[in-house]
Amino acid sequence: MITKDLILKSENRRKQRRSFSVQSELELIQCHNSVTHGFLDGVILMACSLRKASAVCSIFRKSYSSIVVVASHAFRLTCNSTCVPHYLGTESSIYNPGGVMFSRQFCSSREPETLSWGVSSDIVLLGKLESALRNHNLEEAWETYRDFKRLYGFPDPLLVDKLLTELSYSSDSRWLKKACNMVGSILKEKRELIRKELLTKLCLSLGRAQMPVQASSILRLMFVKGILPPIDMLGMIIFHMVKTDIGMILSSNILIEIYGNSQRLTSKKSTCTELNKYDTLLFNLVLDACARFGSSNKGHQIIELMTQVGVAADAHTISIISLIHEMNGMRDELKKFKKHIDRVSASLVSNYQQFYESLLSLHFKFNDIDAASDLVQDIYGFQVLHHEQIDKTQPPKLCIVAIGSDNLRMGLKLQIFPHSLSRESVFYVGRNQVLVVNKNGKLVLSNRALARLIIQYKKSGRTDDLSKLLCSIQKKGSVESSRMCSDVVAACICMGWLETAHDILDDLYSEGSPLNTSSYMSLLTAYCNNNKLREAEALLKQLRKSDVVINASDPLLAPASMCELENGSKNKKELVCVEKGELAYHIVEEMRAEENDASFMMHDLNSSIYFFMKAHMVEDAVRAYRKMQAMKIHPTVSTFMNLLNGYSSLGMYREITILWGDIKRNMESRKNLSTRDLYEFLLLNFLRGGYFHRVMEVIGLMKENGMYLDKWMYRREFLKYHKGLYLRIKVSDATNDKQIQRIEHVRRFRKWVGLD
Repeated sequence: MITKDLILKSENRRKQRRSFSVQSELELIQCHNSVTHGFLDGVILMACSLRKASAVCSIFRKSYSSIVVVASHAFRLTCNSTCVPHYLGTESSIYNPGGVMFSRQFCSSREPETLSWGVSSDIVLLGKLESALRNHNLEEAWETYRDFKRLYGFPDPLLVDKLLTELSYSSDSRWLKKACNMVGSILKEKRELIRKELLTKLCLSLGRAQMPVQASSILRLMFVKGILPPIDMLGMIIFHMVKTDIGMILSSNILIEIYGNSQRLTSKKSTCTELNKYDTLLFNLVLDACARFGSSNKGHQIIELMTQVGVAADAHTISIISLIHEMNGMRDELKKFKKHIDRVSASLVSNYQQFYESLLSLHFKFNDIDAASDLVQDIYGFQVLHHEQIDKTQPPKLCIVAIGSDNLRMGLKLQIFPHSLSRESVFYVGRNQVLVVNKNGKLVLSNRALARLIIQYKKSGRTDDLSKLLCSIQKKGSVESSRMCSDVVAACICMGWLETAHDILDDLYSEGSPLNTSSYMSLLTAYCNNNKLREAEALLKQLRKSDVVINASDPLLAPASMCELENGSKNKKELVCVEKGELAYHIVEEMRAEENDASFMMHDLNSSIYFFMKAHMVEDAVRAYRKMQAMKIHPTVSTFMNLLNGYSSLGMYREITILWGDIKRNMESRKNLSTRDLYEFLLLNFLRGGYFHRVMEVIGLMKENGMYLDKWMYRREFLKYHKGLYLRIKVSDATNDKQIQRIEHVRRFRKWVGLD
C-alpha cells in the first residue's frame, strides 16, 4: 500500500528543488518504483526500472478487469488530494479498452494526468464506467460518472447514453431522480450530449413510475430546447401522468403551454412543427382527467384551446365535455350539441349516454320540466327511429359548434365529428350515469329520473301533462316503454296518490294505449284498502264498459264482498309495493333531497352571469350578482368563476381584488368554496395585475389547504408580465412604506419560484 511517508517524501523533494538533475531523476524513479511495488501488491515486484514497470503494465492492458482494479486505487488517491500528486506525470498514450475509442471533445479543458505505467487517469475511469454499465451495476456506474465529471467534465456521449438508458429502465424512484438531475445539468452545459429519444424514454419511465412532477420538468426542458417528443409518445406520457390529480394539473398546464405556442414554434421552423398533427386522443386524456378530478375550470380552458388550435372533437370528446358543462351548470352550451348528436347512427347511440345524462340532469337543476319531458320523448323516439335505420351507416361529417357566444363569426368554433369514435380509446367515459341507463343497447330512463319527473309534475299540479308524456312513450311500442308506464301507476298507488294513478289509467285508455289488467286490479285493491268504496264501484263500472279483460271470478268484482276485503287488504298492498316499490322508494328519496326554489334561481342567475360576461356586458353581470345577494342566495364556485373569467378577459384586475373580499367572506362560512381551480385562477390574475401582496396571500392559503402549486407556470407568467420588476431598485431606494412592502413581496415571490 502507498504510505503517507512516501507521499510526503516525494512532495518535499518537489518543493525544495525547482529543477531536477539526472541524479535526482534517478532517485525519484527509484522512489516511484518502491511506491508501485506496494501499490500492485507484488504483481510488478520484480520490476527495477521504469521501463520494466511499463512492460509489466502492458500485460495488464490485455486483462481489462485487472487494470480497473489498479485504476480504482489510483483514482481514490487523486480524488482525496487537493492537487495532482507528484507521481502522476503527463499523458503519454491513450488506452482503448475493448477496442472502443473514447472521444474527449466533450470533456473540460483540464488535461488528464498519466499514471506512471503509461495509462491516463481519465481513460481508466472511462473503462471502469463502461464495465459497470456492461454489468448493470448502477451504484458503481453512478459513482464513477460523478467522479469523472468532477475531474474532467462529461464523458463520451455513448457512455452518457448508456448511463441514462440504464437509469431510465430502473423502477427505483431514486435512480429516476438522479437521471432527472443528470439531464438538467447536461441541458444546461452540453446540450449536444443528449438525444431526444433518451429524454422521451426517461419521461415515459417517470410517468409509469407515477412521478408526474419530474416528468413534467423534463418535458418542459425539452419544450424550451425545441426537442419535444413525437405526438404519439407524448400521448403515452400524458396517459400515465393523468392517473393522479397532480399529474392532471401538470398535464393540462403543459398542454396549454405547448399548443398555445405551437404557431410560434412553427414559424421558427423548429422540431416542434410536428405539433401540427393535432391528436384528439391526447386532448381526450387530459379532458377526462379534468372531469374525473373535478377541475371544471381546467377542462373549460382545454375546450377553448381546442377551438383555438383546430383540434376536432369525436364522440368521446363530446361526452367528456358534457360532464364538464354539467359541473359548470352550462346548460345552454350543452344544448348546442344536441341537434348534431340526434343524427348519429344506431351503433353510436350508447356512446352518447353521458351526454343525455348530463343534459337531463341540467334540465332538472333548472327546474325546466318541459325541456326534460321533451328530452325523454327524444330518447325513446330515438330508439324507434334508429331501429329502422340500424343497417344504415353515414360517413363522418364535420360540424361546427359555437363556444361562448352563439355568433359563429364572433365566438370560438369547435369542430366536431359526432359520427367518429376513436378505436384507440384507452378510457371509459361516464361515471355519474344515474338518470339514463343502457339496457340491451337502448337508452332508457332510470327509476330515479322517473321519480324526479313524477315529483315535479305532481308538485306543479300537471298530472295531465305526465299522462301525455306516458302516452307518448307508450305509443313507441317498445317493451321498456310499456313497463315504464305500469311502474309509474304502481308507484303512484304505493305513494297513496290514487287519483293520479286513476287519471293516468284513464288518459292511457282514451289515447288507445291501455295498460294490462294488473294495473287496474292494483288500483281497485288500493281503493278497498282505503275504504273508498264509491271510487271502487265507479272503477268496476268503468271496467265493465271498457274492453279491459278482467277475471270475473275475482271476489273484488262483487260489490257485496268489498267490505270483507278490509282484513286481508294490508297484505295485498304490501305485496304490490314490494313488487313495484323501487320506483316508489326513489320518489321518497327524491322528495327528501328536493331542491328548493332558491337553488333553481341560483342556477338561472349563474347562467345569466356567464352569458353577460361572455358578451362583455359587465354591468348586467354585476346586477345579476347583486340580485343574488339581495335574495340571500349563496353564490357558488361557478358564480365567482364566471365573474372572474369576465373580468380577466377584459383585464379588470382591480375589480378582481374587490371581488376577492366577497370570496373570502363566503369562504369563512362555507368551506366548499375553497377549491383549487378558484385559488389558481385568482393567483394568476393577481400575478398578471401586479398585486403581489394578494399573490403571496393566495399562495399561503393554498399551502394551508395542501394544494399543489405549479411553480413553473407561475414563474413563466411572472417573466411574461414583470420580467425586470425591481431588479435594480433596493429597499433603501423606496420612497414610501407601500413601495417597501411591494418590493419585499416581489422578492419573496421571486425566491419562491426560484428566480433568485
